[in-house]
Amino acid sequence: MKWLKSIYINNFAFYLFMGILALFLLAYLFPLLYNATWILTYLFFGLLFIDFILVFVSNHRFTAWRTTPEKFSNGDENQVTVNLENGYNFPARVKVIDELPFQFQVRDFKVFRNVPSGETIAFGFFLRPTQRGEYHFGKLNVYVSSPLRLVARRFTFGQGQMVPTYPSYQQLNKYSLMAFSNQLFEYGIKKIRRLGHTMEFEQIKEYVSGDDIRTINWKATAKKNQLMVNQFQDERSQSVYVAIDTGRVMKMPFNGLSLLDYAINSALVLSSVIIKKQDKAGMLTFSRQVENFAPADRRQGQMQKIQENLYNVNTNFFESDFGRLYGEVKRSITQRSLMILYTNFETLDGLKRQLPYLKGLAKNHLLVVVFFENVELDALINKKAGKVQEIYDQVIAEKFVFEKRLIVNELKKYGIYSLLTKPENLTIDSINKYLEIKARGIL
Repeated sequence: MKWLKSIYINNFAFYLFMGILALFLLAYLFPLLYNATWILTYLFFGLLFIDFILVFVSNHRFTAWRTTPEKFSNGDENQVTVNLENGYNFPARVKVIDELPFQFQVRDFKVFRNVPSGETIAFGFFLRPTQRGEYHFGKLNVYVSSPLRLVARRFTFGQGQMVPTYPSYQQLNKYSLMAFSNQLFEYGIKKIRRLGHTMEFEQIKEYVSGDDIRTINWKATAKKNQLMVNQFQDERSQSVYVAIDTGRVMKMPFNGLSLLDYAINSALVLSSVIIKKQDKAGMLTFSRQVENFAPADRRQGQMQKIQENLYNVNTNFFESDFGRLYGEVKRSITQRSLMILYTNFETLDGLKRQLPYLKGLAKNHLLVVVFFENVELDALINKKAGKVQEIYDQVIAEKFVFEKRLIVNELKKYGIYSLLTKPENLTIDSINKYLEIKARGIL
């Protein structure tokens, strides 16, 4: 009797039955309707029985399956496809209810499709995860009706499917290619004018207009009887570390993603660009202690190691210990490196508490502090104020925005580079900053 659990009466059948009841009520006023209403009643139950035979007694089956990516890309649109195969000898009307992972908080997902007899169709939809971790799908419920659409039979598929969500590998693929294309300007990634040149020799080439005359190789010029110049390239195999603050300041959300997730997505993309530029990429996370430390390297497998380290990183709601960060960096990273620190400072006082440790890091390494603009404050400032309370709110918001600028100037006083950016522009601006440092040869 398991089939009893899969029987469902469609709304269309209830509407017809309610219509028949209404006709019986009218028959008290119009007796001529009485016999006709009984005929409609017999016809209704006859069609209901025929529909039941078509859907349940037939040996034909209906099949469905869900196709998902091997892993989701956090913060991006990920396509999920549902395939429907109709094994019945009649075109089926199908209602699909997919039990999506609880992280999406979607409880009304349903799709209606018509599937011709003996054919397979597919439809897709997009999911945007905003947390890293495991996403468990429930049942794929498919309700199949015949053309009569009076009863439906439920089929269930795909229970227990799990898809892990990793830092944004879609951004990783996109920006890694752009870093070596001529289309960077389309995405705001700009070329930086080189101030002088580095001393890593690449080749001797013929002089062309615009070459620095100070690089003329006079010995090669005498041999070739034409001007020849030395060509230099960016220094390679330099160590670049990405440090990510996992304290409570990184829990602040923007557009569904926390600042930590923006930083993780950016760090993954930036590490890939660093390695492709022949530099060595390393990483670490810190809050009350330093974790997930990966020494700088550019060998095959380094990106996989960094990605795995970033997969389960979460905030712990504590205030981060920059003193612990300073001590661990001084002990573990002995070679002068570029250190890109993702954190967030909302006030100048908050910066000054950590400034001694940042100055200590900047003595031995080239430090870039990356922190975030509060875009919600910008919206509040630009809003037209009509009440005294709204004016007061705008003044306070402008104060906080101004303090962000003061933080930049305060860091600059001590030779610490900074990057103040909007969360959505973090990846582009971080790549820009790295390329700028490489072009200026200041590492």
